[in-house]
Amino acid sequence: MGLKVLLILGHPRRGSFCEALADAYAAGAEVAGADLRRLALADLRFDPDVLVPSPRDQKREPAIAEAVENVAWAEHLVFVFPTWWGTMPACLKGFLDRVLMPGFAFEDRDDGEGWDKLLAGKSAHLLTTMDTPPFVYRHIYRAPGLNALGRATLAFCGVAPVRSTIFGPVKPAGAGRRTEWIEQARHEGLSLRDGALTRGQRVRGNMAAWFRSFRLQFHPMAWAAYALGAAGAKQATGQFSWLAFWLGLACLFSLELATVFTNDRFDYESDVRNRHHGPFTGGSRVLVDGSISLARLNVAVLIALGAFVATGVALASVVSPFPSLVILAALGVLAIGYTVPPLKLCWRGLGEIDVGVTHSLGVILCGYAFQGGAWTNPWPWLVAVPLFFAILPAITLSGIPDYSADRAAGKGTIAVRLGPRIAVRLAQATTAVAAATAVVLLPRLIDAGVLDAVLLLIVPYAILQVVLLERYLQRRLEPRRIDGLMALALTYIVFFVAIPLWVLV
Repeated sequence: MGLKVLLILGHPRRGSFCEALADAYAAGAEVAGADLRRLALADLRFDPDVLVPSPRDQKREPAIAEAVENVAWAEHLVFVFPTWWGTMPACLKGFLDRVLMPGFAFEDRDDGEGWDKLLAGKSAHLLTTMDTPPFVYRHIYRAPGLNALGRATLAFCGVAPVRSTIFGPVKPAGAGRRTEWIEQARHEGLSLRDGALTRGQRVRGNMAAWFRSFRLQFHPMAWAAYALGAAGAKQATGQFSWLAFWLGLACLFSLELATVFTNDRFDYESDVRNRHHGPFTGGSRVLVDGSISLARLNVAVLIALGAFVATGVALASVVSPFPSLVILAALGVLAIGYTVPPLKLCWRGLGEIDVGVTHSLGVILCGYAFQGGAWTNPWPWLVAVPLFFAILPAITLSGIPDYSADRAAGKGTIAVRLGPRIAVRLAQATTAVAAATAVVLLPRLIDAGVLDAVLLLIVPYAILQVVLLERYLQRRLEPRRIDGLMALALTYIVFFVAIPLWVLV
C-alpha cells in the first residue's frame, strides 16, 4: 500500500475553488499511488462547539467518530481551505476543536510539566486560497492562519513537518491563472510518489537532527577554557601559534562530538524513560525520537574519533608531541569513558567529577601545552581550580530532572546515589567553594586587578545562586525540569572563564 493520506476539504460549501484544488490534488495523489481518504466538512453534521469542560467528554457524533478514526489512520494530513479574515473558516476550526481532543491528539502530563504529542510521526500539507497577496500575508501579517493551524495546533500535537502552499490573490485571477493553480495542486499530489516530505524538507530535517545531536550549547564554554590556557601560555612564553591553536580546537571539537554521540548511544536506556528532558538534560533525543538511526550514529562516532586522531597527529607535527599527545590521550579516555564501557564513569557516580576535570583542567592544559607552555608549570593547574568547582553545580543539578529515569536504568549519578536534596546541597557548597577559590587564586595567577571583578561579579552571583537553590529546596522536591536553575548554573561558569580571559587577551 502507498502512503496513507487523509485529504480534508475545509470549505463550508460545495463547488468552491478549494474543492477544485482538492480534486486536482487527489487526482495527482492517486496517480502517485497514495492510499487516499477524503473528508468534506460541508457534508459532515456535528456540533462545532465544545459544550463541556473537556472535548473528550462530549458525545461524539458519527461524523466526529469517523474523523478521529481517519486521522489516526493517516500518515499524511492534507488540509485545503480558504483564508478568511486571516485564518481558517469556522467549520474547520470547529472540526479541529472536536477532533483533536486530549487523549487522542495530545495528553497533559499528570505532573503538570508539558504534554505528550500523540500524533507524532504524521506530517501535513496546508493548501489555502486567499485574496490577500501572499507576500503581504506571509511577511506583513505574519501568516496568522497558517501559524495557528501549522504551529499552534498540528505541531502542538506532534504533526511535523507541516508545509504550506498559498494560492492567491484569487479574486482578480483569471481563468488561465486558476487553471495553473489547479495544475500546481495536481503536481503537489503527484509529489507523494517520493513520500510526504519534499527533498528540501528531508535535507532540513536531517540537518536539524544532526545539529541537535551536536549539543552545541555546551561547546563554547570548553572552547573559551581552551583559549584561556592558550592565553596563559602566551603570557608565559611570549609566543603564540595560530596554526597550533586552530588544530587543537578542531581536535577538541571532534572529541566533544564523539562524546555527545556516545552519550546518546550508551545513555539510551535512561533517555528513553526520561519524561523531564530539556535543553540541558536528557540527551539530544535523536535516538529516542528516531530522527537518527543507531547505525548512522555509530558511523558518526567513528568519523568523529577519526577526526580527533587525524587532527591530533597533525597537531603533533606542529608542536612537541610530548606532552601534547599524552594530554590528548588522557583527555580522550576521560571524555569517552563518561558513558562508554568499561569505564561508564557517569553510571558509577564519577561522571560529575569527570565533566569537571575535562572541561576545566583538561582543556586549559591543552591550550597551555599546545602553545609551548610546560605542563609541569603550576599555572594551568591552579587556574583550573575555581573553574572546576564552578562546573560542578551545573553538572550535579542536571541529574535532578533525570533522577527517575536514571534510577530506573541503574545509572548512578550523584542525584541517584545521594538523593536530589543532597545533590542540591552539594551544588550550593561547590558554588561557594568556586567563589572562594576565585578570590584567592585568580588575583595571584592573572592580575591583582581581577579581584575587583571577582568581588563585583562572581561573589554576588554565587550568593544569588545559593539563595535560589535554597528557595528551590523549600519547595516539594520532585524530579522535574529545572531549566531556570540550569541556565543560572551554566551562566555562573561563564564568569570563571570570561574574567581571566578578558584580562589576559
